[in-house]
Amino acid sequence: MAGRIARNDIDEVRSRVNIADVVGDYVTLKSAGVGSLKGLCPFHDERSPSFHVRPQVGRYHCFGCGEDGDVFEFIIRQDHTTFQEAVERMAAKIGFTLHYEEGDGPRTDYNQRARLIAANEAAQQFYVAQLTTAAAEPARQFLGERGFDPAAAQHFGVGFAPQSYDATREHLRSRGFSMDEILAAGLAGQGDRSPYDRFRGRLMWPIRDVTGATIGFGARRLLDDDKGPKYLNTPETPIYHKSQVLYGIDLARRDISKQKQVVIVEGYTDVMACHLAGITTAVATCGTSFGVDHIKVLRPMLGDSAGRDLSQLGNIVFTFDPDEAGQRAASRAFAEESRFASQTYVAVAPGGLDPCDLRLQRGDAAVTRLIDTKRPMFEFMIRRRLATHDIETAEGRVAGLRDAAPVVAGIRDRTLATAYTRETAKWLGMDIPEVRRAVEAARQRAGAASSTTSSSHHGAGGEPTAAPEEPVAGLRLLPTDPITRMERDAVMAMVQQPGHVGLPLLGLAASATFSAPMLSVVRDAVVANVDAVGAGDWLDRLLQDVPAPFRGLVQELALAPIPARTDEDLALYARSIVVALVERDLLARKASLLGQLQRADPNEQADRRADIQRQLVDIDAQRMRLRADAEAAASS
Repeated sequence: MAGRIARNDIDEVRSRVNIADVVGDYVTLKSAGVGSLKGLCPFHDERSPSFHVRPQVGRYHCFGCGEDGDVFEFIIRQDHTTFQEAVERMAAKIGFTLHYEEGDGPRTDYNQRARLIAANEAAQQFYVAQLTTAAAEPARQFLGERGFDPAAAQHFGVGFAPQSYDATREHLRSRGFSMDEILAAGLAGQGDRSPYDRFRGRLMWPIRDVTGATIGFGARRLLDDDKGPKYLNTPETPIYHKSQVLYGIDLARRDISKQKQVVIVEGYTDVMACHLAGITTAVATCGTSFGVDHIKVLRPMLGDSAGRDLSQLGNIVFTFDPDEAGQRAASRAFAEESRFASQTYVAVAPGGLDPCDLRLQRGDAAVTRLIDTKRPMFEFMIRRRLATHDIETAEGRVAGLRDAAPVVAGIRDRTLATAYTRETAKWLGMDIPEVRRAVEAARQRAGAASSTTSSSHHGAGGEPTAAPEEPVAGLRLLPTDPITRMERDAVMAMVQQPGHVGLPLLGLAASATFSAPMLSVVRDAVVANVDAVGAGDWLDRLLQDVPAPFRGLVQELALAPIPARTDEDLALYARSIVVALVERDLLARKASLLGQLQRADPNEQADRRADIQRQLVDIDAQRMRLRADAEAAASS
């Protein structure tokens, strides 16, 4: 795998990409003043637009849900990619060659990745075209017998690999791909004498990553003289790792995120059947069992975080065949259940039908009912363990309890564990205290084995505990009186337009007092970084200098729209609002000095009165200069 992308390359890609163009692919943006765009937030439901984008700053912020970030964070959040994938996508968008840092020097293998994806995309188009040929009749018949019409095949990109040892590679070579690239993509294998097409005479499903890029294929045997395995997948390649891919994730990712649900099925046709029946959150593993790496792919889509309220967590539904292989798959999935914070369920179709056969025999509604009637994973596993014992006998009940108790003991939510203790007692026909003792004994055995590794991550009840949250500053917490609004707008101008405000005026604002202390924290960061005014990392410097609870406030101030229609209006507004802040502060100081002057004894404090008089003259002079500068700026 490629190493870490060079820091300079990341910064260069970020600076070259127009965030408005990227966000505009997902959100309809409209002008919200000079340099600011707004639209409906893609991360939460809203009727009035509160999602703002500032192309010059290169960031977005939603004033409704608080989502904030740069172009890479938007891609990660919207398309559920890794940071590296987001950078690579943007680099490809602008034609920039990335370098990777690993070992003793840089690597430049991003171009290889792009070429391998392009080869797979070209192969997929070739296979789709082949599906309409006479030779592909067995493939069309296979699809038709399972209830998939041409429109369904087109929707899922299904194709046909011709029964030939060189048709695919010759087509790819005619498209400019080298033999080395075709081999590296897993589309051909190397024989004793020459390369050969890996997929021949098979129905082809494109396997795509979360961005929709084709990275491999799943191929189903069709012909009687094909002695290969029933299903043949792309081998491990630089871009295809079977333990990390899920078939259908490109089609399901957005609905998984919206519905906070994912349905794990066992085959490609099951994914197709579920989606066509309205279960658009279905995905399948590709030639391997469901594991840790698949969880890593799904977790950000589900918002699967232990610190979140249970009502906000999603659910994971596993569908298994009732045969022995399906039961083994259920056991493997249960072994990974503890890695999810979300609730896990099991759906088993009546009559031993998989979702594809269920849809074919009983219609779309039956597939929907299958998911609607899911059972909690814990109930499924407890009942499955009890089913292996004859609970009509005392010996069988005791053995069943010993087998089921560790399942109950492993439930993180203690309230839920208590409920399953009662249910298990009912299923066994035993007293609740007896079952409770068995569960507690199983919990102690498990705790003794893992206490050293889990104590720092769990509370006394065994449930994951979230770190205490720091108080967060934000625009919503500011008072709405006119004075605070003026202070807010002045600091907003200093954050967004420090160049228009100017260094002399920023210097005067450094000593201004604020009725809202949180705004003074941001002002202090601005003043501390006046040497970086105009630098590309201006906002990053401010974010680094303020305490963590104030970073959200800085981000909101940086993205909030300024009421100006033209660049000239923007420059005039930025200066005038900060002038108003400074002048208000000068007036407050003048009022304070006049009070001191009135209270001073004219006979005993002559020096003190003279000093106050000098300060008053200086304040009036500063106010006159401010007004003169403002008038000069307005006239120019």
